[in-house]
Amino acid sequence: MNIERRSIIIDTVKDGKLEIPYFDIKGERPGPKLTVLSGVHGCEYTSIAAVREFVRDLDPSQVSGRIVAVPVVNVPGFWARSAFVVPVDGKNLNRSFPGDPQGTFTDVLAHNIFTEFIVGADYVVDLHAGDLPEALEPFSMYEGSAVESVSRGMAVAYGAGHIVRQDAAARTVAGTSCAAAADIGIPGIIGESGQNGLLDRAAIDIHLAGLRNVARSIGVLDGDPWPVRDCQEHQGWCWLRTEHAGWWAPVVQTGSTVESGELLGTISDVWGGVREEVRAPEAGTVIFVTSSPAVGDDGLLLGIVLNT
Repeated sequence: MNIERRSIIIDTVKDGKLEIPYFDIKGERPGPKLTVLSGVHGCEYTSIAAVREFVRDLDPSQVSGRIVAVPVVNVPGFWARSAFVVPVDGKNLNRSFPGDPQGTFTDVLAHNIFTEFIVGADYVVDLHAGDLPEALEPFSMYEGSAVESVSRGMAVAYGAGHIVRQDAAARTVAGTSCAAAADIGIPGIIGESGQNGLLDRAAIDIHLAGLRNVARSIGVLDGDPWPVRDCQEHQGWCWLRTEHAGWWAPVVQTGSTVESGELLGTISDVWGGVREEVRAPEAGTVIFVTSSPAVGDDGLLLGIVLNT
């Protein structure tokens, strides 16, 4: 009964071998298996810090079952300080699950993470944050599925102020870790806290508190879960993009409630001439905003979760 440091070796053939370190904690008592992922995006540092601290402070005698924690999934992206994507092939790992063993580097990586850490788990928690050019309001997300009631319970236990349910039939964000888990009947959530690649203590603490409470609520960690906290639940969301590259100037902040048709920001050219006004397609809450003024063609601007 201890905390073991292990690793898997992924053979990508064309791009060589990649080592993914992880922690393996086995309790003396029977119980569920919880897989915890972070660093799927290599610059979302609050998620990585939270998993490191979660394991550091963990008392294995308090564990029933097994906890497997992967602090940095996207190892190449972490070392390259690459926002959103795996630098080897430029793909977003959290749009690539369950992966493809015959695909490019990211597809192979996703396949191995899926088969090694998600398949066989009873629950999955994948921690994220706002990446380098992204401001973000803490939230959790789960998928509509046959196990969605359990996933929703995990999202509630995570304790962020907002919970987003994504409909499996019309996924705005496809290929995520928790979507791939839900598709094979494993409940899971994505937890988001932190922004702009900063190691913000308060954001790390949100992750830590949420992860510990989820672990208690599913019975893998001793202790009583806290009472249910107030949260706002959202049925779906919309992500807004610009057609053409330009200077993005948002006029709303994360956490703002907006009405349908409300001005969210403008896209201008390098001389300052406004070429596009960006308005809310529906009423909702601004959950993340691209904080960099530089956006390319089809650039992501912000996301709105829909108020129910």
